[in-house]
Amino acid sequence: MNYQVKIQSINTVDEIKEYWSDDDYVQLLGKFDYPEASSAKKENLSELLSMAITDFEPNEAAAIVLEYKLADLLNEGQIQQISNDMLIDKICEEYPEIGMQAALFHINQLLFKAYNGKFPNAKATVIEFSMTAAKEEATKKLTKENVLKLFSTGLSDRNIIKRLFDDQMHQNAAFPEAENILWDLSTSDDINYKLNTSENWLKSEDFIASEFEGVLEEVAEEA
Repeated sequence: MNYQVKIQSINTVDEIKEYWSDDDYVQLLGKFDYPEASSAKKENLSELLSMAITDFEPNEAAAIVLEYKLADLLNEGQIQQISNDMLIDKICEEYPEIGMQAALFHINQLLFKAYNGKFPNAKATVIEFSMTAAKEEATKKLTKENVLKLFSTGLSDRNIIKRLFDDQMHQNAAFPEAENILWDLSTSDDINYKLNTSENWLKSEDFIASEFEGVLEEVAEEA
């Protein structure tokens, strides 16, 4: 099926504000020895957490936040290793488990903000776009895999997704990694979409056109 793709906007941001909830702030404040957090005004929670975090050494603070968000995925040794490595490198872009990169980005930026630059400044990309099926009756809600395959025509060959996942982007092969490459994908009408992901995966310079045609094939099932 052919789709007309139109990129409406591409913005680089240093945080996705919706990620951390008020409950997250309260729970983290407790872990950073601020027990009165539950009675604080909601609009002050983020600032209070930033102040509480800086009472700790950067690697100690990183370990606390990593344990809070990723204790079910990382052991103690991994948490200690990452908490030190985060001060040197953009671990959220380099970590081999793609499914953990989004959480590592949000953790990194929370710490970057609190310590005013002691951690590397990672970036995210927010893209608003439309994907219109050539046949109106074929309109459906697209998945993250669908979106990345349809983006392929409009992306430079230098794009890291195309370089790492050439077969999945160009052929009717399954692309399970797409679920974690794109952190969030939303639509209200199955035509206009919004996504966010790491700047490492997608950025403005990766697109060679703002309007292009993509072809979506049915994924071939394995015998």
